[in-house]
Amino acid sequence: MRDRLSPLDASFLSLERGTTPAHIGSLSIFTPPRAGFGYDALVSHIEQRLPYVPRYRQKVRDLPAGLARPVWVDDNDFDISYHVRRSALPSPGDDAQLHELVSRLLSRRLDRARPLWELYLVEGLAKGRVAIISKTHQAVVDGAQALELGQVILDDTRKPGVQRTGLWMPAAEPAGTRLLAEAAVEVLRSPTEVVDVVRWVARDAANAVSTVTEAATTAAAMVRRLARPAPPSPLNVAVSRQRRFATARTQLADYRQVRAATGASVNDVVLAVVSGALRSWLTSRNEPVTPDTTVRALVPLAVASDPEDTGAEHEDLSSFLVDLPVGAADPLVRVGQLREATREHASSTPLVGARALTQLSGFAPPTLHAMGARLAGTLARRSFNVLVTNVPGPQYPLYADGARLREIYSVVPLMPNQALTVGVTSYDGSVLYGLNADRDALADVDQLAGFLEQSLAELVAAVRAAPPRAPGRRSGPGSPATKETS
Repeated sequence: MRDRLSPLDASFLSLERGTTPAHIGSLSIFTPPRAGFGYDALVSHIEQRLPYVPRYRQKVRDLPAGLARPVWVDDNDFDISYHVRRSALPSPGDDAQLHELVSRLLSRRLDRARPLWELYLVEGLAKGRVAIISKTHQAVVDGAQALELGQVILDDTRKPGVQRTGLWMPAAEPAGTRLLAEAAVEVLRSPTEVVDVVRWVARDAANAVSTVTEAATTAAAMVRRLARPAPPSPLNVAVSRQRRFATARTQLADYRQVRAATGASVNDVVLAVVSGALRSWLTSRNEPVTPDTTVRALVPLAVASDPEDTGAEHEDLSSFLVDLPVGAADPLVRVGQLREATREHASSTPLVGARALTQLSGFAPPTLHAMGARLAGTLARRSFNVLVTNVPGPQYPLYADGARLREIYSVVPLMPNQALTVGVTSYDGSVLYGLNADRDALADVDQLAGFLEQSLAELVAAVRAAPPRAPGRRSGPGSPATKETS
């Protein structure tokens, strides 16, 4: 039987609008090898890896009159040169020019008539670097049957093993009548498919998924937070069609130092850094900040599907709504409050450790960021102010066809009334923040990125000035996405 889009994947397509394109993106910066890293070599490298992600050569086919959910079909006219493109900055290109290019490319919706992904090789960067900008629709990446392309094009050695490409022969695209007949057979075999069809025709799939997700949540704190809307915030406005993108690069050693001194997890420290940066940003805008001011963040966490199993083979994502204590002036108080909030969540949910996540095949962060964005789409938009996806990466260098990956930043899509998302990735000794923002609402997103670095520096200074922590005190549980990865 043909592979049909799930109700959730169908909802990502049906609810997508020009102001809220539903694709996940990334910016990766490389140092080329001496032999160079050109467009033709990149295309050849990707072609060798496409067999690992067959969805990247398939497109979405709608059924006549929308009588059933769409299906995935092979693209008989697949043209890799359409999906892998070449761009350049005026040499020597700086970070501001690169970020503006990311903003423009990620603002555009993907072509529904083709496989739902694009990748750009960007040349002309200062110091001989090159960049890869990728964008993949959320309907493509579910983390189980389909991975993000960035997870399979990277290797842990400069010279990857020989890949078996073979000749790809697309299956003939079926006629509309055949698709209708297959849908009818599915209805006969599974009566629940009728309900899905009705919801699809009514374009109500996303609301149905949201209801199920919220009803399945057992943590009392989570239920309480879902029952009341997020606090008012300048982060919650109707978004425009255009985006701004900014980055912040920090050192993992600083987070480990704070973790060791406070008993918090690295994830708690990351959230404290975000809290401090938002506090400074709100103050710079003359927004009222009181000791009780909070910003509610959705932080997807990896959990074990089976409470008795905390291994990597049954990982899933869970919604964790946390009120960031932006009103707390003391950075150590912010860490302590977040440590307790995370401990409360961890006590009711079996968490998957970061070490298990980073042992997944390939480079897991791109796929895990995409899964976090998918999860955000299942919750009521007014239940949180900002999405923060925080994912561990390996603490050793990775390569794409010999080019060394230096930095990788996630570009997480915006929701209809949320003007900012924060994607955090730890990799090779760095903690890297990617800020995707609405162009009109956050013209000062570069300033917010600078506040992240200042917030971390303030926290490190506070830890160094504080008396040492009592020996033998155990760390509280935290997000598996940023516990120690080495």
